[in-house]
Amino acid sequence: MPTDDHILLMENITKRFPGVLALDDVKFDLKRGEVHVLLGENGAGKSTLMKILSGAYEKDDGTIWIDGEQREISSPRYAQELGIGIIYQEFNLNPFLSVAENIFLGREPTLAPGVINWKRLFAKAQEILDELNVNINSKEEVGDLGVAMQQMVEVAKALSLNARILIMDEPTAALSRHEIQQLFRIIRHLKKQGVAVIYISHRLEEIFEIGDRVTVLRDGKYIDTRPVKSISRDELVRLMVNRDLDEQIPKKKAKLGPVVLRVDNLCVDNRLHDIEFSLRKGEVLGIAGLMGAGRTQLARAIFGVDKISEGKIYVDGTEVSVSSPRDAINAGIGFVTEDRKSEGLVLNRSVKENISLPNIRKFLSMGVLDFEKENRTVDEYISKLDIRTPGRDQNVVYLSGGNQQKVVLSKWLCSHARIFIFDEPTRGIDVGAKKEIYQLMNELTAKGVAIIMISSEMPEILGMSDRILVMCNGRITGRLDGEEATQEKIMKYALGELNEAV
Repeated sequence: MPTDDHILLMENITKRFPGVLALDDVKFDLKRGEVHVLLGENGAGKSTLMKILSGAYEKDDGTIWIDGEQREISSPRYAQELGIGIIYQEFNLNPFLSVAENIFLGREPTLAPGVINWKRLFAKAQEILDELNVNINSKEEVGDLGVAMQQMVEVAKALSLNARILIMDEPTAALSRHEIQQLFRIIRHLKKQGVAVIYISHRLEEIFEIGDRVTVLRDGKYIDTRPVKSISRDELVRLMVNRDLDEQIPKKKAKLGPVVLRVDNLCVDNRLHDIEFSLRKGEVLGIAGLMGAGRTQLARAIFGVDKISEGKIYVDGTEVSVSSPRDAINAGIGFVTEDRKSEGLVLNRSVKENISLPNIRKFLSMGVLDFEKENRTVDEYISKLDIRTPGRDQNVVYLSGGNQQKVVLSKWLCSHARIFIFDEPTRGIDVGAKKEIYQLMNELTAKGVAIIMISSEMPEILGMSDRILVMCNGRITGRLDGEEATQEKIMKYALGELNEAV
């Protein structure tokens, strides 16, 4: 039974999917006005547990108590009525509607049936935004806002529902350090108002900055709950993975070969300006910068997604015309996108199909698909990358984020790309899976594969890069050797305080 200071108690929660026991007798509790961090590797069951709490999934067994009363949360709407709000890593906003319309979508104040009271709508939304002390006009179109401000709209939407329990799933994954501090300020404000926050994150440093307690799940099981003040980073890692991770970023220097990619004076409309760099065989070239610096636009241009307005691209010394992703693939370039769900995967298709579809020509013999060869190849990558799935025919939508990322990587490994572009390769991935990705990158560079790695995580950029390019406002402002680079230098270039061109 819950105590008076508990707003939430979940006991013996079990959830099964076809071939998978996602949650096995899990417990979790939440006190009023606290930040309770939910931690675990991808596939540990964190998101499943929160989807049960928010009404997206129905539990197979267990009990949920809200304010001391047992509840059966049968739908997202009923969860909202109970005061439960959730902000997913992928925002649920309509970019073509105003901030106010997004906040009160489906609940707009009316003058008469079917007639929206626009004045009241904008005023009510502005009240919530002002209460959060964020500089957003409720009449602005959401699509015109940056990622950080869109997240604040999600917070405002949850508060408009009178949320007393707020679930935040990887809320800082796409934020700069300044934006993270702004979010933390809002979380502390919510705590003072009595709102209880469930905070899911793989960034261990954030746990010690914002968390009060931390619960660890592993392989769908409850492991432990501790006050944040009484546990160390190393202890958390051991609880999560049941092993010591002595080297969080195990970079291995590869022997660098000749230049395999050269970009000369590349421009994309008003977004990229005079980009020039080279990439050598076996090298990891890190690209750092703040949100909006143009890093992803650069990756999209090299891969043929965005049209180049000026400049040239050379592969192995020969100029190539990259006007489409197919051109890039034919040139030996693979692109692991930042948004794996909408750009890297077909979620309602199997692991097998996601790996083999882009490489289907490899499995054709006289125009006939060689199923045995296809199955053998897919199973090889499932084993090599330790993709945790009941089998090759499991739809990827049921896999954890880390395992989905491994499926994306398998697709490009199968294509035998010689140049990889990794855009935020470990975004939303736990420390154990991160190390696996780093080790895979080491294996690739040892074989002579060249890697461009875009990352917002400073330890990742500093730890894995042989050289680092820093971007600001669509330009390369700094170039650093991996050994000379420091967080301070990178940040000064990223902010435009230093500029190699000046």
